[in-house]
Amino acid sequence: VAKEGNFVTLRLPSGEVRLVAKNCWATIGQVGNIDASNITLGKAGRTRWLGKRPKVRGSVKNPVDHPHGGGEGRAPIGRSRPVTPWGKPALGKKTRKPKKYSTSLIIRRRK
Repeated sequence: VAKEGNFVTLRLPSGEVRLVAKNCWATIGQVGNIDASNITLGKAGRTRWLGKRPKVRGSVKNPVDHPHGGGEGRAPIGRSRPVTPWGKPALGKKTRKPKKYSTSLIIRRRK
């Protein structure tokens, strides 16, 4: 988008605007086979051929297997927020380290 000093400002496909060193190399364009995500696999077996195992919801497991498990019938989560099978926060928790060296190079983060 702009050049200033030893840095250039780039707008990434995610919408993030950040500074990158002027002497860095970059590839411009888009990745091939963009229609790969539009293919309907059609059945569970074809997904298994790709090495993906079934996704079992935590709420249908037993309490020994998942923090959301157990309860009578279709019980709610029963916690302040959804968590992973290991008890860490899930769905919406920011995972970027606040003191990461390149944080100062981000002008506007992705929406």
